[in-house]
Amino acid sequence: MAIHLLEPSSLWRAFSDLNAVPRPSKKEERIRQFMVDFGRRLDLETLEDAIGNVIIKKPASTGMEDRTTVILQSHLDMVHQKNETTVFNFDEEGIKMRIDGDWVLAEGTTLGADNGIGVAAIMALLESKNIAHPALEALFTIDEETGMTGAKELDGTLLNGKILLNLDTEDDDELSIGCAGGIDTNTSYTYQETAIHEGWHVLKIKIRGLLGGHSGMDIDKGRGNANKWMARLLWELKQNTPIQLISFDGGSLRNAIPREATCRIAVSNEEEAKEILLRTKGNLKQEYGRIEPEHQIEIESVVSSGDAMDDTDCTKILNTMCAVHNGVFRMSPEIADLVEASSSLARVIIHEGQFTTQSLQRSSVESTKSEVSMAIRTAFENMGATVEQSGDYPGWEPNRNSSILQLMESLYVQLFNETPQVKACHAGLECGILGKHLPGVEMISFGPNIRAAHSPDEKVQISSVQKFWSYLLETLKHIPQNA
Repeated sequence: MAIHLLEPSSLWRAFSDLNAVPRPSKKEERIRQFMVDFGRRLDLETLEDAIGNVIIKKPASTGMEDRTTVILQSHLDMVHQKNETTVFNFDEEGIKMRIDGDWVLAEGTTLGADNGIGVAAIMALLESKNIAHPALEALFTIDEETGMTGAKELDGTLLNGKILLNLDTEDDDELSIGCAGGIDTNTSYTYQETAIHEGWHVLKIKIRGLLGGHSGMDIDKGRGNANKWMARLLWELKQNTPIQLISFDGGSLRNAIPREATCRIAVSNEEEAKEILLRTKGNLKQEYGRIEPEHQIEIESVVSSGDAMDDTDCTKILNTMCAVHNGVFRMSPEIADLVEASSSLARVIIHEGQFTTQSLQRSSVESTKSEVSMAIRTAFENMGATVEQSGDYPGWEPNRNSSILQLMESLYVQLFNETPQVKACHAGLECGILGKHLPGVEMISFGPNIRAAHSPDEKVQISSVQKFWSYLLETLKHIPQNA
């Protein structure tokens, strides 16, 4: 069956149209124009603010004119990740989708259900002729995945709604009422180079097949970080035999747990080095086998040219990479099972005299966000690296007593005969930032079941989308009258 024939057909058709348009973060020109053309084709008021967010306004359906205006919000960009063996140009090609039982997924790439399903649901509502709803203000933000620029620079004067429904969570039994803020830490260090010792053997080490995932939502699952694994392999090797580090390339995106890493080293005794590496490889398998059953660590002899890193700098860099915190930093003492603060070492590059890293720190509490970002900053400053911290955005403080939460909790019980989970999440939802531009607006976030977001294993559940759609329509039908 073709994707656009799934039910609700209006939503899946919109999702198929959306996924035909390349939409990487910071390159949203085509998807922005697509959305502007969509709004104008429907003869609806369509606006763009200075940063590039698109706003489409639709009047209330007949009989709903006295209800509170609702802002429906989702982001246009998507994370671009692919398997190493997948040949795909994200800048030019549309996502290739397929159905597997009750799930929709992509062919070796991210699917874009995060946040394309939310965007598609809003498009279906804007196109609808017979759905009851209050006045709608559809807010499509840009650059959520790499900095939340759209939310940060939103022109709030273009919106009048008093309730905001963010359609960007990944479990259909959850209502999100709070989220983490975050800050990026980028480091750079110029190391001394030296020639590869004559007669030494060059080895290539490749880590692949880790689960990866969202560095907020999945940070508490104990998954392997390819950059940290590689640093451990090299550190333990260096304790037992001389090595020269030639290059290192690990991770891909600032907000994804690294799935792969590759390095090249020179060693004086190839057999001894392989034996030590295999010992550490065995330890990793024993420690992570149940969590990372598909991981692979490959060691092969290669020919390499160029220079290696000076031994003093090699020690300094490996020590820092092993020491820098990665994973959960603190659990919330207020909300059960909520990660309060974390850090993910997302990207590491060592090449031709330059050592650079990218990491992302998150916390739902501003003071512990400062603490965890301080811990990362000082670790790199102690080795002499230059550290730049930027992209700081606030969290979203939960309001357990909001009227929209009370309405949606009640409707959920009526529709599905169970109680929803009301949660704050460790991801960086845009609501925390949007609230600064939209004072007094009540916000809530919900969505269908999406699994493995930010990875090529990303998938969205068909039956869950149907559940999400019916819940969204019922919510809009019961929006209260203007106060």
